[in-house]
Order: sequence, then structure tokens, then C-alpha cells
Amino acid sequence: MRAGNIITGEKMAKIPRNPEEIFPAITEDFKGIFGKDLLALILYGSGAAGDYIPGKSDINFLILLTGEGMDQLDKAFETVARWKKRKVATPLFMTEEDMLSSLDSYPIEFLNIKANHVVVYGEDILSRISFKAYPLRLQCERELKGKIFHLRSGFLETEGRAKPIRELIKISLTAFISLFKALLFLKGMDIPRGRKEIIQAVAGEYSVDPAIFFTCTDIKEGIDRIAASDMKAVFEAYLKEITKLSGVVDRLDI
Repeated sequence: MRAGNIITGEKMAKIPRNPEEIFPAITEDFKGIFGKDLLALILYGSGAAGDYIPGKSDINFLILLTGEGMDQLDKAFETVARWKKRKVATPLFMTEEDMLSSLDSYPIEFLNIKANHVVVYGEDILSRISFKAYPLRLQCERELKGKIFHLRSGFLETEGRAKPIRELIKISLTAFISLFKALLFLKGMDIPRGRKEIIQAVAGEYSVDPAIFFTCTDIKEGIDRIAASDMKAVFEAYLKEITKLSGVVDRLDI
């Protein structure tokens, strides 16, 4: 197998160097399936945020359909399976009503999609949505506490070994960056695009130490030089700042 490609039977599916390469073809595919019932095809996630890494990052799409289109979802089986071979994740299919009725339940998820998205086809429905502060703060508090519990359990499962601790940091950091964006929104701040800029802004608004999060970002990006013997201390400092942030959010007056 050559880098940048995956072999499926006798055929080779090329991994896109950037998401824009596949916009015309994937639009044609889903227009062919749903026709006028396809309202919008929207790129979100790392591909829209400038963090896309070919071969490692999934390409994520939100597909908005009419109710009639949603009744024909089974017609997309083959197309979804074929695009998965090119690192396109199974799209998030919704009606506009689904999305609007979910904003109070999943404000962080939709805030992050709205913050970094590219309209590939159709109307920019995301530009019209807004968020209420209280449900957003409540989800931030719940997510922070839940992730602290998860990190503690995950840490014990590593048995103190450096490699699994490193993986735990890498996996968890992405979720915290999404939370950080929501926390900046609660303060009425513009959300920067880069991870380190987001961290710096949150540190200034919520009185946490950005240094450990910068270190974890370097771990996530594979550019750190942390010795295996120091990884446990890095994780403990990381967990301490997350716990501190959770306390600040818990006392946040909305």
C-alpha cells in the first residue's frame, strides 16, 4: 500500500490531499440521490477548521434534507460506503427541524459546527441559528465533569505507562478544544481558529494556566520532546488544570 492511498480489492481509493478536492463529486452524488430534497451539504470538523491531515483526519459533512428526503435515506447506502473508503465519515443527516429542536440539547456540538464550516452546496442554514447561554453553560459543566471522571479512569488503566498516557492526552484534547470554544462564546468573545490561540483566550478569561495545554497540544501534534519518565507528571498537571477550570465554570453566573 502506498502512502496516501488505501487498497480495496483490486481498486485503489485515493485519500484527498484536502477536502476541497472532493466537493464536486460528492455534491453530484448526493444531488443524484436526493434531488430537490437536498437542502445543504456542509463541511465541518478538521477539514473546515484548517486542521485536516490527509490519511489521518476524517472528512465530516452535515447533510440537511427535507422530511421527504429523510424517508429515502436507504438510497444512500452504497454512496456512503464508497466515500468511507476515501476517509469521508458517515455524514450527519438532519432535517432543519431536527437541527433547530436540538440546539438546547447539544449546543456545544452545533456551536462548533457553526464556528468552522464550509457550505459546499445549498443554503447556509447555520448562519441563522443562535444559542441560549444557560443550556450552553450547563452542557459545559456536565461535559467537563464527565471528562474529568473519564480521565481519572483512563489514567488508572494506563498503569502509569508513558505511551498510553500520551494517547489519553491526544484523544482527550480535541474534546476540550471544543469545550473551550463554547466557554469563549459564553464570554461573548470571538473564537480564534488555532488551538493555541483558543487556549490562550480561555486561559485569560477563566484564570487557568495555558502552559500545560500548550504542552498537550504539542503532544497531540507529535512535536513534543517530553521524556517517557515525565509523561505522568504532565498528565497530572493537565488533569489539575481541567479540574480547576471545571470549578470556575461551576460558579459561572449566567
